[in-house]
Amino acid sequence: MKKKIAILVRDRKHEALRMAVGATLLNDEVNVFIMDEKLESDEETDLNLEMLSDLHVKIFSNHPENRFERKTTEDIARMLSGYDVIIPY
Repeated sequence: MKKKIAILVRDRKHEALRMAVGATLLNDEVNVFIMDEKLESDEETDLNLEMLSDLHVKIFSNHPENRFERKTTEDIARMLSGYDVIIPY
């Protein structure tokens, strides 16, 4: 049975994005939430974001400077109630 997995990205951004890529291996629905800070670009981050895009993972953020779909913190909290697994980083 397909699970809905949310990856919350806060402190360990590289690890969170790497985990999000790995979570797609079992064909579960994976969504990423970049919380509270601008996600800085570097080689590892860009590679993981490209892979997530290729895998059709939706990425949301509550920070206005991030290029991802913008959601308020309240919207994200409501969305999280629909997930089977929430992995915070």
